[in-house]
Amino acid sequence: MEIVLGLLIIAIGSFGQSSSYVPINKIKKWSWESFWLVQGIFAWLIFPLCGALLAVPDGSSLGAIISSNPSAALKAGFFGMLWGVGGLTFGLSMRYLGVALGQSIALGTCSAFGTIIPAIIAGEDLFKGSGLILLIGVCVTLAGIFVIGYAGSLRDKNMSEEEKRKAVKDFALGKGLAVALLAGVMSACFNLGLQAGESLTVEGTSELFASLPATLMVTIGGFITNASYCLWQNGKNKTFSDYKEKGVFVRNLLFCALAGLLWYSQFFGLSVGKSFLVDSPIMLAFSWSILMALNVVFSNVWGIVLKEWKGAGKSTAVVLTIGMAILILSAFLPNFLS
Repeated sequence: MEIVLGLLIIAIGSFGQSSSYVPINKIKKWSWESFWLVQGIFAWLIFPLCGALLAVPDGSSLGAIISSNPSAALKAGFFGMLWGVGGLTFGLSMRYLGVALGQSIALGTCSAFGTIIPAIIAGEDLFKGSGLILLIGVCVTLAGIFVIGYAGSLRDKNMSEEEKRKAVKDFALGKGLAVALLAGVMSACFNLGLQAGESLTVEGTSELFASLPATLMVTIGGFITNASYCLWQNGKNKTFSDYKEKGVFVRNLLFCALAGLLWYSQFFGLSVGKSFLVDSPIMLAFSWSILMALNVVFSNVWGIVLKEWKGAGKSTAVVLTIGMAILILSAFLPNFLS
């Protein structure tokens, strides 16, 4: 029962993340770099800080937790900076492929690398025992991603250029796939950062929120990368005036805050959900892949709602449904096999 509850909590956070690009579409008169920076302030600084404060027990402080292992904090921040590159290209993958296909490819790659690399570093044998179960789970996840990617290629063939542009304004399959794959590989560094910072706890820290200080250090690193790029783009494109745009600042700020809250909910949910998986080491190790798989499922649900798949044809819809079903199965598979 605890495993089911843990998966449900992770799923709720996943739904929040997959919904985060919906309010972004409501932002008016701001360039990409402007809204990406502002939503990042909420997603990578404000809300992670609020979450990390929940991990502080009575009589301690967040500073004491971070300083308890400066080396771990710095490593988490470094991996966060690498993840930040993935965050930048992740946003571009949405631009070129849309919410459904862009998140599917990027998160699928992120799922595989983010799950397997920590296992290898930990000395896990991926060809026997729990390591093999982990590998099978990742392979099933990737199979689901492949099927959804195939559905995307079918959509590309079945839709006219006008339909593609209507669904995704800057649709570009080749460029989008390359960007999404890079985003996935670099985004996997987030989980490496969480692993590096898992010792950032003190006596009395609740298991529910134990990984949130590490999450904060990773997102700070990511914010440094993203903010640097966005400010450079503001200067290059002369878009600093976006922040002075009359009549839209408060509206855009609120939508950025909502997007940031929804995005952060995935890692808040992951931290809380993992605390219910401690009795199943395999599910605990696979939790990252579960989160990414569910993100793909929910992103495609939003893709359907936003009509990104409209005009793609019935056969494409069937393939998409099969891919989503495989991903849902992958979330439970390690528990069935263990």
